[in-house]
Amino acid sequence: MKATERHHLKENEFETWVIGVKDWYEANRNLVIYGGFALLLLAVGVAGTVAYRQSAAAKAAGSLAEAMSVAEAQVVAPTAAEAGKAPTQPAGTFPTDKARLEAALPKLMAVADAYPAADAGIMARYRAASALVALGKTAEGIQRYQEVAAKGTGIYRVMAKLGIADAQVAAGQFDQAIASYKEVSALNADDAPADGILMQLARAYRLAGKTDEAKKTFKRVADEYPQSPYAPLARREMESSGPLDVASR
Repeated sequence: MKATERHHLKENEFETWVIGVKDWYEANRNLVIYGGFALLLLAVGVAGTVAYRQSAAAKAAGSLAEAMSVAEAQVVAPTAAEAGKAPTQPAGTFPTDKARLEAALPKLMAVADAYPAADAGIMARYRAASALVALGKTAEGIQRYQEVAAKGTGIYRVMAKLGIADAQVAAGQFDQAIASYKEVSALNADDAPADGILMQLARAYRLAGKTDEAKKTFKRVADEYPQSPYAPLARREMESSGPLDVASR
């Protein structure tokens, strides 16, 4: 076949294809128009959702930063009073840690309630739980920690469960704390420092008067994590109360 004939054949094939596309468009004009409109709406919806989420996240982060500026403000004693005047508190500071926590708590909970599923809201709830425990409101603090554990994942969940155990120790609820530390240890989470959790568990055992269990747990830290910074302390703790009871080995 000559080159000119092949060229004409290709032109005819292309012309046939163009006519076919044109005929299909004429027959399906409404489908194309409405389908294109639907795709446009979908694209606008997706873009709007992304923009809204970014905006909400930015607002949540800003609110958390404002609350944290109170929670981490300096504690400074009031300046000496001049004659006939009351002592003055430097701006942006608090006279005691208790006053600072009491001021930060409602701000943290406002962020937590406004953005319950956002990272900023979950972190705010965690800090509120810590503040409550520090203020002696252990039961309410544990409840907030439980909410974080339910809403959060990964490191948030681990931190919340550790917070519960630490709060139980602070409240003298040693058996409950032991169970909580064991639960966290059993997670085998990458975000959880296994050696640190075992140290806390051993101390809870000791506070509960369960000396042999405490020694065995300290021994686990020393044997299983010899390079851990906790290992030397674990050995000292293990040896300080004498040898383990043979029956409990």
